[in-house]
Amino acid sequence: MATTVAPLRTAQAPARSAHPVSAERRERARRTDVVTAGLRERTTAAERSTLVHELIEANIAMARTMAARYRNRGIDLDDLEQVALVGLTKAAQRFDAAAGHDFLSYAVPTIRGELRRHFRDSGWMIRVPRRVQELQVRLGTAQDELHAQLGRSPRPSELAAHLDVELDEVVEALSADGCFRPTSIDSHAGEGQGTLADLLGWDDRGIASLEARLVLDTAISRLSERERRILQWRFIDERTQQEIADRVGLTQAQVSRILTRILARLRADLTEPVPAA
Repeated sequence: MATTVAPLRTAQAPARSAHPVSAERRERARRTDVVTAGLRERTTAAERSTLVHELIEANIAMARTMAARYRNRGIDLDDLEQVALVGLTKAAQRFDAAAGHDFLSYAVPTIRGELRRHFRDSGWMIRVPRRVQELQVRLGTAQDELHAQLGRSPRPSELAAHLDVELDEVVEALSADGCFRPTSIDSHAGEGQGTLADLLGWDDRGIASLEARLVLDTAISRLSERERRILQWRFIDERTQQEIADRVGLTQAQVSRILTRILARLRADLTEPVPAA
């Protein structure tokens, strides 16, 4: 007697819900297609203005995503988003739907161009060559692409090969990273609680006075003992020239000439260049 074996039924997993980001992209694409179709038709100026506004509204999230790719490069993300929205607005206003092109293929380069111009014209606190500025922007995109492919940060040689530029140019552009805006001196230095300001030097009048005394002592040591005594009586003990003349058995005029000669020698010693060590 034949035995009939019932076919096994494979339990099917419930359908996964669409990823929120993918759903948003599909909805954006749908709205963009609808608006683009409306722009292809003959419309009045008022109708076109409304459709352009809807086109901008449908792609605001896309513009903000593009701006986020340029964050952490010295310019606030809020400013970058404003620049990206300006680029989106320009793209929507200039877009010719009758030509049959896809809106995103026109809008993305326009937004990217606005962001790069903003970095080039406004983001650099230290002026560097234009070619370095432009390569710096390209490097940011290349680093993201290669990081996704390699699963690690790309090497300079890999960046150079990816962008088809010389390795020296990549190194130069990478060294310019940080020129957009200098680090605040109030930011933390290393892992401690101190800030960069704590590491900066300051004017110490005591040190300056010490340096002056050391230089002056060297010059005075070259004087004779008699000249050093006269110098002390005049400028430390504050004796008059006549009092000094009476102590050393000279006239006041002779003491005056001696002091003039001493001061001239000291002035010459203090102004002569220091010999190299």
